[in-house]
Amino acid sequence: MDEEIFNMQIRKFLKSVGVTSQREIESAVRAALADGTLKGEESIRAKVTLSIETLGLSTDIEGEIDLV
Repeated sequence: MDEEIFNMQIRKFLKSVGVTSQREIESAVRAALADGTLKGEESIRAKVTLSIETLGLSTDIEGEIDLV
């Protein structure tokens, strides 16, 4: 295994995950603000599940996103 290529591929994947996740969260929050589900003053709990079936990996990453 080439460590440098492996590292670059992981970074490329994580960049894609980050950009896509941000876009989806922003869209969902805007929709929730528009329909009154959120007021815009909350903190929202978020959870991402990272899974790699081939490796038998499944791990949850949890956090809070403050809207104010």
